[in-house]
Amino acid sequence: MRRFTRRSRRRRVAWAVTAGIAVTMATLVAVAVYSPLLALTTIQVDGTSRLDAEDLHAAVDGQLETPLALIDFDRITEELGDFPLVRSYVTETVPPHTLIIHIVEREPVGSLATGSGFDLVDPAGVVIERSQTRIPGVPLIDIGGEGSDSAAFDAAVEVLVALPEPVLVQLDTIVAGTRDDVQLTLASGGAEIIWGSADDSAIKARILAAALAQNYPNVIEYNVSAPGQLTYR
Repeated sequence: MRRFTRRSRRRRVAWAVTAGIAVTMATLVAVAVYSPLLALTTIQVDGTSRLDAEDLHAAVDGQLETPLALIDFDRITEELGDFPLVRSYVTETVPPHTLIIHIVEREPVGSLATGSGFDLVDPAGVVIERSQTRIPGVPLIDIGGEGSDSAAFDAAVEVLVALPEPVLVQLDTIVAGTRDDVQLTLASGGAEIIWGSADDSAIKARILAAALAQNYPNVIEYNVSAPGQLTYR
């Protein structure tokens, strides 16, 4: 009976010690996580070129002095949503006091002529910049007065996104009346490119890039409208 009582007492003591250690550790963790010891004091913003990083910082700095574990990331999403040039972002918490926001900006794909000038737009049609004169180095998207929510705009963007950089830098204008009627004009020499449908644009882009690399003399028209084939004159 005494042996059983001693064993039972030892088990109770062991359980009590284990429980005490667990409670102590949980308390220490809670204090460390939710106390000012791990409060947000530094916000870093990177990845910006068109956007002012200081403006982004000012938009989200209302959570300074908040414990890292209590940062309201939904609030950050809402605050950054006021900047249309932010395509996406990733946050990184660096204990004990730092939050890093990695910004991905919208990239221009071309410009649209408007009644007051030209709009530099990204593939989603979001206006990145407005100018009274044509923006140099950016292809003009001619969709016959249609808006960025049209099928013609989608077709033009699909072609532009497929083009490799060596072709893009030579491009002056892309015209899209419908999805099945896309044409391009090169800035150098003004050769026309009959693209046809926006379908199979990746294949057509590779064929066109290979043809332009050959630097054929006196070519006034390339035709890649039939996937896998090229004709020129």
